[in-house]
Amino acid sequence: MKRVTGIGGIFFKSKDPKALNSWYRDHLGLDVSDWGGAVFQWGGPDSPPGMTLWTPFSEDTSKMEPGTASFMVNFRVDNLLALLAALRTEGCNVIGEPEISEYGKFGWVLDPEGNKIELWEPPEGQ
Repeated sequence: MKRVTGIGGIFFKSKDPKALNSWYRDHLGLDVSDWGGAVFQWGGPDSPPGMTLWTPFSEDTSKMEPGTASFMVNFRVDNLLALLAALRTEGCNVIGEPEISEYGKFGWVLDPEGNKIELWEPPEGQ
């Protein structure tokens, strides 16, 4: 079974997400969207289409909980439910139940250092 197939997003806490978005837009050229992040499209002749998100969150966000880090990496996966089952069997700290929405399937696991990792199976065609 394939496990991680790429990075789906990088999420981190910020004291002032709006100001940080402006800095990244003005100085590094990120195309920051109204929802507060940037989308990097990728894919080509030798790889499937996809995207990676870059998103700062307010420093009081609970999105990274119960992780203790100020960031969270979102990894793309081929089969979320099978991977979560394998991680549970391997004794990993899988958090809660998967969420399924129009944006795909999401699940979470804590690494041995307490970092929350988001696993994402994109919707068909992404």
